[in-house]
Amino acid sequence: MPSLWGSDDRARFQRVAAVNVAGNAVKIAVEGAAGLAFGSVALVADAAHSVADLVASAVVFVWGGSRYESADETHPHGHQRIEPLTALFVGTTIAILGLLLVREAVLGFVGPVDVTASPVLVAALLFAMVDMYLLYRYTELVNADLGSTALDALAVDSLNDIYTTIAALVGVFGVLLNVPVLDPVAGALVSALVVYQGVEIGRENVTYLVGGAPPPGDRDRVVAALRDHAAVEGVHDLTVFYDGTELEVEVHVEVDGTMTLREAHDIETELVTSLRALEDIGDVHVHLDPSGLGEWKDAPEA
Repeated sequence: MPSLWGSDDRARFQRVAAVNVAGNAVKIAVEGAAGLAFGSVALVADAAHSVADLVASAVVFVWGGSRYESADETHPHGHQRIEPLTALFVGTTIAILGLLLVREAVLGFVGPVDVTASPVLVAALLFAMVDMYLLYRYTELVNADLGSTALDALAVDSLNDIYTTIAALVGVFGVLLNVPVLDPVAGALVSALVVYQGVEIGRENVTYLVGGAPPPGDRDRVVAALRDHAAVEGVHDLTVFYDGTELEVEVHVEVDGTMTLREAHDIETELVTSLRALEDIGDVHVHLDPSGLGEWKDAPEA
């Protein structure tokens, strides 16, 4: 039976996003209720962090699956950039909320700390850690096949949630040991980690959106694949850049100028096909030049 969501990959993608929505909602309910009941800044901060996670995972669920839609008249190169756009939204939301949490933590330093010691606080945090670990493992497991940057952002977010919850746990133990100032200290640490996480997610996905260059290794494997063809005598004016999460390649390739147009066409087709077979390569544009003309720009590949 065909999936209600279209392709199998799209169905798996949106199922993971939906599980992230549910997992964060449960964490918010447990931590928020315990934090408000006993006055813990650290628990409320960690629960509030998960509000951003809930919004982010919902956005990924609604928008992220668009990456699996085929090219159309309005998006002739496909919908690859929608996914890093959703991931950028995740990062921005997390960073803004982290800054707001820093403010709350600072207020905890300058004002009275009124936290009621209770083992319920510890139980709520331990539950949150297990919840986030299961969410992280599930998202990573499915995304190992899908290779989605949006799901990767959600997985990283779940993993970082474990670290922030550990910080909150330190604050709660401070309360239990009659050192209540550890609660706003832990809240401040949670907030700083949240801001860092959001900035890192945003930074990575901005590279995808603005068409940045990939690491040198990706460029090298493109050159190696071109030079592996017996008819290729030179490579120059190579440009490799991100189009969404995929790489687009533009290149001039030197071949024997005496070959027929049909022979040149076949070689171009073989080169395009071989490059598109490489991991993460999307569109490929190959221009054939007769060797020996020397009319191109100087380039390291020439």
